[in-house]
Amino acid sequence: MNLKDGEFVLPVRVYYEDTDAGGVVYYANYLKFAERARTEMLRELGIENSNLQDCHGIAFVVRKIEVEYLQPARLDDVLEVGVKLIKVGGASIQGEQIIRRNKEVIVRINVRLGCMKLDGGPGRLPADIRKILQDVETKVEK
Repeated sequence: MNLKDGEFVLPVRVYYEDTDAGGVVYYANYLKFAERARTEMLRELGIENSNLQDCHGIAFVVRKIEVEYLQPARLDDVLEVGVKLIKVGGASIQGEQIIRRNKEVIVRINVRLGCMKLDGGPGRLPADIRKILQDVETKVEK
């Protein structure tokens, strides 16, 4: 499992398609890297987004996000995109995501996800899913 000390880490290589004309990662693409890392963390925990939709009729949506860009990433860099769950509630999750290059923090992201029913209304996390996520959250807080 890619979960160490309460943090899931996904390696991401920067491709040409991720950059602007100067070879620097376009700012919005960091959000894509963060989304991939959250999705892969869930998958690692046995939670698939397609299953949440098909079996539970819910999906996670970003309610709030704050991004601090500290250093640019460039073409061919290998990044580590970390995910820590800070607080898991009945219908929301707060997380912290750190993007590093060679152990140096280059981007900090604070994200709040909401649980939404596929019909557009607010949803709640199923108890078994919430428990899995809270177990990870507990490891983060220790």
